[in-house]
Amino acid sequence: MVQAPALSRRDRVRAATTQEILQTARKLLVEEGPAAISLRAIAREMGMTAPALYRYFGSHDELLQAVVGNIFGDLADHVRAAIHDAAGSTADDLPPADLMAVKLIAGCREFRAWAIEHVPEFGMVFGTRLPGMDIELLHSAHGDQCGLRFGQVFLDLFGELYRKRPFPIRDDKQIVPALRKQLARYRELAGTDLPLGALQTFLQCWVLLYGSVGLEVSGHLRFALDDASPMFELMLSDLAEMVGLEYRVK
Repeated sequence: MVQAPALSRRDRVRAATTQEILQTARKLLVEEGPAAISLRAIAREMGMTAPALYRYFGSHDELLQAVVGNIFGDLADHVRAAIHDAAGSTADDLPPADLMAVKLIAGCREFRAWAIEHVPEFGMVFGTRLPGMDIELLHSAHGDQCGLRFGQVFLDLFGELYRKRPFPIRDDKQIVPALRKQLARYRELAGTDLPLGALQTFLQCWVLLYGSVGLEVSGHLRFALDDASPMFELMLSDLAEMVGLEYRVK
C-alpha cells in the first residue's frame, strides 16, 4: 500500500488553522445563529485579523460551503459509527436479514439522535437555504460533494440490503417518465448500479426518515406530541416494511 507523503510543518499549521476556523464558525452558529457566521466575527473570536482569514477562505460563500461540508462530515461519521457498532454487537449467528434490519435501524436512529443534539447544525444543512449557500453544488459532481458523501452512507447500506435480499421494486417502465429521467441522472451521480426502481424506493425511504426527523426537530409535531419517540419508531416499522424487512416496534 502506497503511503501518502507526510505534510510539511507549514501544511500542518494551515490544516490546523483551517479546522479551528470551522470549529469557531460552528460555535457561532450554535450560540448566535447562522447570520453570525462571518469572517470578521470568526477573526475576532480567534484573535486574528479578517484579512488574514482570506488566506484560508477567499469569500464568505466559500466559508459557508466549508462549514456545511464539515457538518455533513460529522453527521456521516456518527451514522457510520452507529451502523458499525450495531453490527459488531449482534450475535454471530443472526440471520442476514435480521442483521440488515439492525444496521438500518441503528443508522436511522443515529440520524435522529444527532439532529436532536445538533439542532442549529441540522437547520443549516437541511433547513432554509442561506444566502451564498449553493445546495446543488454541495451534492453535485462539480462541487465538494459533501452532501452526496453523507447520502452515500445510507445508499451503501441500502445497496447491500438489496443485493443480499432483493425486495420488490418497480420496473423501469412502471416509473413515471419524468421521475425515471431524474433517477437515471442520480444513479450516474452516485456511481451505483442499482436498478432505478431500487433508487426510487431509497429516496422514498429518505423522504420518510427526513420528514419525520425534520418535523420533530423544528417543533412542528408539538401541537400533538410531547414525545415523538413512539411515532418515530412507527415510522421505522413502515420504512423497514418498504425494503422487505421486519421490525417490531418496541
